[in-house]
Amino acid sequence: MAYIKMVTDSAADISAQLQKELEIQVLPFPIATEDREYRDGVDLAPEEFYRVLTAAANIPTHSQLTPFQFEECYEQAYEAGYTDLIYTAINGKGSATYTNSVQARQTFYEEHPEAKEKFKIHLIDSGTYSMAYGWAVMEGAKMAAKGVAVEKILAAMKDWIEHTRILVVPLDLRFAKKSGRISAAAAFMGEALGLKPIVTFEDGESKIIAKVRGEKNVVPSMLDICKKKRKKGTPYFVAYGNNHEAGGRLLGASIQELGEQPSEEFYLGGVITINVGPNVIGIIYREK
Repeated sequence: MAYIKMVTDSAADISAQLQKELEIQVLPFPIATEDREYRDGVDLAPEEFYRVLTAAANIPTHSQLTPFQFEECYEQAYEAGYTDLIYTAINGKGSATYTNSVQARQTFYEEHPEAKEKFKIHLIDSGTYSMAYGWAVMEGAKMAAKGVAVEKILAAMKDWIEHTRILVVPLDLRFAKKSGRISAAAAFMGEALGLKPIVTFEDGESKIIAKVRGEKNVVPSMLDICKKKRKKGTPYFVAYGNNHEAGGRLLGASIQELGEQPSEEFYLGGVITINVGPNVIGIIYREK
């Protein structure tokens, strides 16, 4: 019988409570400010990190997870007697983390040739961020706990990731401009005209799919896109940063317009908010 270890990174935005309940190992990204380094989601809760982020003179940076960290993770799982390890990674086009997990797998098997037949390491590049792959990890963990075969778990996880869309709107363009996610010219024009970009990811690349004039029109525009594309009856998620008013508007409107409660509402973590700022809202859903 398979004994499966479920692993992901902190950009999946899985809460500490759910990590514990579902026995998911989450590798935290290191985030560096001017005077210290934090482990994403470990040293600071999201709301605490928003305050650090807002007060920082320079935008904090997050580093990739190293091959050594993955080698250590694989070693521990192998020694604990797991037959399979599934690691689902942050978007490989935005971080070298997935590549490092692949390199570490090769090194691990070179050092442990006897493990090739009894300990399988499965690596998934999500091509996306946050609960767009975090949910797949959570569902995979539930399936593993029920004894579902690893092949079926991998298929279900990949199916979810391939059909899931994330929409994120930075309501303040300062951070997106500083991080390079939006060009300085586009940010200047957006600020001058009161335009808010609706950002998504396609094939691992960020893409602005709409520009909305005025903050009051952001939530209706997001939900209009969601209603046209979402597969009804499937899980969806509402995400936000430190703007509780905007987050509350999105939550209330989502329930009313979609006719269903979200499966999760949560704070976006440090990896995303470094790039788009803490004044942000988002919705994640499965497309038809």
